[in-house]
Amino acid sequence: MECKWKPDERGLQQILQLLKESQSPDTSTQRSVQQKLEQLNQYPDFNNYLIFVLTKLKSEDEPTRSLSGLILKNNVKTHYQNFPNGVSDFIKNECLQNIGDSSPLIRATVGILITTIASKGELQNWPELLPKLCLLLDSEDYNTCEGAFGALQKICEDSAEILDSDMLDRPLNVMIPKFLQFFKHNSPKIRSHAIACVNQFIISRTQALMLHIDPFIENLFALAGDEEPEVRKNVCRALVMLLEVRLDRLIPHMHNIIEYMLQRTQDQDENVALEACEFWLTLAELPVCKEVLCGHLPKLIPVLVSGMKYSEIDIILLKGDVEEDEAIPDNEQDIRPRFHRSRTVAQKHDGGESIEEEEDDEDELDDDETISDWNLRKCSAAALDVLANVFRDDLLLHILPLLKELLFHPEWLIKESGILVLGAIAEGCMQGMIPYLPELIPHLVQCLSDKKALVRSITCWTLSRYAHWVVSQPPDIYLKPLMTELLKRILDSNKRVQEAACSAFATLEEEACTELVPYLAFILNTLVFAFSKYQHKNLLILYDAIGTLADSVGHHLNKPEYIQMLMPPLIQKWNQLKDEDKDLFPLLECLSSVATALRSGFLPYCEPVYQRCVSLVQKTLAQAVLHQSQPELYEAPDKDFMIVALDLLSGLAEGLGGNIEQLVARSSILTLMYQCMQDKMPEVRQSSFALLGDLTKACFQHVKPCIANFMPILGTNLNPELISVCNNATWAIGEISIQMGSEMQPYVPVVLQQLMEIINRPSTPKTLLENTAITIGRLGYVCPQEVAPMLQQFIRPWCTSLRNIRDNEEKDSAFRGICTMITVNPGGVVQDFIFFCDAVASWMNPKDDLREMFYKILHGFKNQVGDENWRRFSDQFPLPLKERLATFYGV
Repeated sequence: MECKWKPDERGLQQILQLLKESQSPDTSTQRSVQQKLEQLNQYPDFNNYLIFVLTKLKSEDEPTRSLSGLILKNNVKTHYQNFPNGVSDFIKNECLQNIGDSSPLIRATVGILITTIASKGELQNWPELLPKLCLLLDSEDYNTCEGAFGALQKICEDSAEILDSDMLDRPLNVMIPKFLQFFKHNSPKIRSHAIACVNQFIISRTQALMLHIDPFIENLFALAGDEEPEVRKNVCRALVMLLEVRLDRLIPHMHNIIEYMLQRTQDQDENVALEACEFWLTLAELPVCKEVLCGHLPKLIPVLVSGMKYSEIDIILLKGDVEEDEAIPDNEQDIRPRFHRSRTVAQKHDGGESIEEEEDDEDELDDDETISDWNLRKCSAAALDVLANVFRDDLLLHILPLLKELLFHPEWLIKESGILVLGAIAEGCMQGMIPYLPELIPHLVQCLSDKKALVRSITCWTLSRYAHWVVSQPPDIYLKPLMTELLKRILDSNKRVQEAACSAFATLEEEACTELVPYLAFILNTLVFAFSKYQHKNLLILYDAIGTLADSVGHHLNKPEYIQMLMPPLIQKWNQLKDEDKDLFPLLECLSSVATALRSGFLPYCEPVYQRCVSLVQKTLAQAVLHQSQPELYEAPDKDFMIVALDLLSGLAEGLGGNIEQLVARSSILTLMYQCMQDKMPEVRQSSFALLGDLTKACFQHVKPCIANFMPILGTNLNPELISVCNNATWAIGEISIQMGSEMQPYVPVVLQQLMEIINRPSTPKTLLENTAITIGRLGYVCPQEVAPMLQQFIRPWCTSLRNIRDNEEKDSAFRGICTMITVNPGGVVQDFIFFCDAVASWMNPKDDLREMFYKILHGFKNQVGDENWRRFSDQFPLPLKERLATFYGV
């Protein structure tokens, strides 16, 4: 097959001309080149010319030859299945002949080309590829060995799964021992390739590697001091992964590995140091962490702390010397997509909301997300954060002496890193830090007006990590000065500081809640002023701060003067944004919180907001139908628009209550909801069930005609695998029961069985348990004859899940239901009566008629069993329970 094909000279010149033109900076030239290349794809041997230029035409310059190979790579990606056999064989052959080209650029290009062909499912159809590459590794010629290794490394990265499957007759059994031989090769580049190849198979615990795990680890240790940074980096990466998959093999050497990683975390090469620093992050997640690390803390802590300083390159990238940039428009590429968190209905506890399955870590170490996202500073800070959570206050022994030096240092760079350290340990070492906070917090509040923007921004973040403590102190001493300074920072002339201050203020709002009420006018003044000041990216964070404020102070926001300040700028943005603009997400979320807080105060604004939400849902559904029927013509809609709109409608229904009735009457929202409730995307269903529950409470007359259609859908969504969907469906069923009364009867069989399964599952999360118990209670309240016979199957988990929630309407209706069911089926509660007693005792002050129900049941039971048995029974009670029942119910 050696070169039967010969290029035609004219054709060759034409293609070279094209390759030259495509390197032109002019976009219109590039566009016409693209078109010509597309046209040339119709000629089968066009690809022969491309490989010829790459491998044979040594008279041309390297960039042109490499470009020819990259164009061929793209053709392979899109058209490979249409290549005639002769062409693909010619290309494969040329690749293998030239993998050892003397130019590193050409070798790399050939390697990329080989991998691309291999990843087109061609590893099976190119059986000689892997044996041939492995053979070439043994070549005396450095270029051939390096080229073959480069190609193998790319294949290992791209096709690790296939290499470890039966499809190819397990080539790894040969390849891995072969790679291990090259760990000792005299060329650093080859050593580096060899480790990189093996590293691809650690995380998947590939059998072929596990068989050779001990020689692999020995070889790694032998390379620990390699002079080549790339080799050291790959050694560190291997050890970090082995920590996750083969800790057993590392434990005997742990002391030495830790010593080694300490050195590497201080490596001169930042990439090596970063790779090594990951080791501490991974180790902190493991149960052995405390035991193996405690002796090394005195050395490790200073290393992590010094890694937390900005490097010179960071400061250049961050424009750390640019103090005022508020007038410079944002670069749109820097604005990250935001993810909407769909509405989940939860019981309000003493600690506010309680959705514990979906903790969102808004306060991650994200003070400089615009640099190459992950760097040594962030990794060191994250490691210190997790280690603080492992060692708690024991860490302070090693940190406090360093902190004293850093926090008051005259050099801003060092002071800044100290403030970051203080923030990083906040969560883990909070208890031990408390004695120092009365001195530290005022110092930090002073740092908020430091002349360096990077100091001001990190201080915002660190203070937000201590917000919980600040709020627990007398407000005049800490909260007020902190808030005053943070609000000034929200109006800072530096965009990074604005962003950090806005995020920190949102955290403070969540912690302070109604403590902020006295300062509302002052806060709103600042937030509204920021509207006129902010560029695009920070505007999105500002919406969040306003929404969080509304969530935190609730109806206290409903004063004419506050509404006058807040609503005009929000409505102005609302009118500016187009329906397709993703900036609607944060704005709609914000309005949803504001509508819920303002209640009737939102009435003047509700109609246009309501209409637009309905139309967003309608548009999205229509687009989805088009896409379903003709996917090649219509693209799939972004369903987030619909989800956010449904959530805002929920906020309106909750805030406006009965006032939303006319709007619902004049719109097709219920028909649209019927479609949303059957959407295949869980978040859409989740939000539509929340809206169903809210509309049921606000204007049931419009929901009632649809119940026969809705109930079966609710029943099929009682699937605890999707916690939030299941939770909202459960809650909606409970709200519907209360409204339907005895007419709920035909639907009890549709839902009761699943609800009982959920409440008896060992792994059900707390929020879902509470909602399930309330809904079962409500079903039993309206249809006791249907539910009471099952009492014994759920009474025990029912009682234990509701004893912890505080008195409210939902708990009230649920307990009325349980009492009614006990009256119908007293035998169902006998075995678990102690749990019922405990649940009754959890009430602080039940309404009189409910207290009467409890009294009757307790005394009825006591009379039934007789005094002697009752005394024996009540002797098992814990003392507080015994006393409460005696005091309140005289038993």
